[in-house]
Amino acid sequence: MQINHLTRTYRYDGIDLPVPPHLANDPEGLRAYHATLYPAILNAEIADAGVSGGAHVTEYRRAVGTKG
Repeated sequence: MQINHLTRTYRYDGIDLPVPPHLANDPEGLRAYHATLYPAILNAEIADAGVSGGAHVTEYRRAVGTKG
């Protein structure tokens, strides 16, 4: 049996976002940090995109809907 350690990767619109070490275990703090880079992340849904290339990928997906 072999244990593989995965890193976490957060992605928005095809771009891998930075994960500061002090926010690595704080999902809400990390979301607020990423929202400073891309404000639309505040309204985006979080989706588990699975494992890709030794990293567990979490995606912020834009909320789709109508205004008004």
